Amino acid sequence: MAENIRIRARLVDPQETGLTEVRVLMLHPMETGLRKNEAGDFVPAHYITQVNVLHGDRTVLQARMTLAVSKDPLLSFRFRGGRAGDSVSVQWTDNRGRQLRHEARIA
Repeated sequence: MAENIRIRARLVDPQETGLTEVRVLMLHPMETGLRKNEAGDFVPAHYITQVNVLHGDRTVLQARMTLAVSKDPLLSFRFRGGRAGDSVSVQWTDNRGRQLRHEARIA
C-alpha cells in the first residue's frame, strides 16, 4: 500500500555536504474521535502515532503524532550526508496498529 505514502527526496547541495531535502505526504484520515457523522455518532479515532524516516540504515527523523495533526500530513525536512541514488524509507504506525512503509531514491 505504498500509494498511501509519497516521498520526494532531492539533493540541495551535492558538492559540499550532501544536503538532502525530503518531503513526505502520508495519505491518512487522521480522525480525532471527536467528530460526529450524519447520524450523530462519533467517528472512531484513527490517526498516525509514529513516523520513522531512514537514510539507508541511519534514522534521520523520528516523530510522534497525535490526533491534533490534520488529514494527510505533509512533512518536509533536510538532512546531511545523502547521495544521488541513496535510499530513503518512511514507515508510519497508526493508533489501530496498521503500519505502512515506502522507499524512494534520492534524485
